[in-house]
Amino acid sequence: MFALLTSTIVEAQQDSDPRITDLVRAGKVRVALYLPQYTKDPATGELRGWPIELVRVLGERMGVKGVPVEHSTPPLAIACLKSGDCDISILGIEPIRAVEVDFSAPFAQLEYTYLVPNGSTISSIADVDRPGVRIAVVRNHASTLALTRIVKHATLVYAEMIDAAFDLLRTGNTDIFASVRGELVSYSTQLPGSRVLEESYGANRFGMAVARGQAAERLAYMSEFIDGVRASGLLKKIIDRAGLRGLTVVPSTKTN
Repeated sequence: MFALLTSTIVEAQQDSDPRITDLVRAGKVRVALYLPQYTKDPATGELRGWPIELVRVLGERMGVKGVPVEHSTPPLAIACLKSGDCDISILGIEPIRAVEVDFSAPFAQLEYTYLVPNGSTISSIADVDRPGVRIAVVRNHASTLALTRIVKHATLVYAEMIDAAFDLLRTGNTDIFASVRGELVSYSTQLPGSRVLEESYGANRFGMAVARGQAAERLAYMSEFIDGVRASGLLKKIIDRAGLRGLTVVPSTKTN
């Protein structure tokens, strides 16, 4: 069913496009992803998530195999791009990352917000940035980078992975947990009485990324791909199927 859907909307492009000749010859496009962009079935090893589906569609568009390359953190995905072991990445757009990669315009976004435990007096974004408030965060995550620009009084408590950040809240070592809305909604089911705030303090805006200084033509191709799946409605279908709260399509800024 997936193949039928994508084949009616996205046409495969073979080696007629010189911007992807090297990828067509290699027979694959390697896309750097990082947790929690995807999940992995422990029994089968199958990867799931909206970026996984988008990688498949990109491969179909090129007429090659779309290969998701797994990483635990965004810096490792960026390192894969810089080393040449990955061709592109789906990456949260952040100024600090723009010194290492070049981004397309954003095409999807996830809201940033907070998870608070049962009994917390924090009920709004305005309650968070106060002396003594400890915020569990994932080091180098886009949601954390955004916080470093706006938090003046609260204390960020760092974990290397998202599960470890949640554990900081669950065990009482922090007062609140900051991340993307969809992930926090999932974690809230593991902490009875906890609440995800309705407000947001920003959003993780995703773009296609290539290593800084790579041929502009490669990024232009990726931008055209995104424009195509967005205009066709396929991008929205992929995002809707993910069922992740707070994940939406970023409208195109192009004018006719």
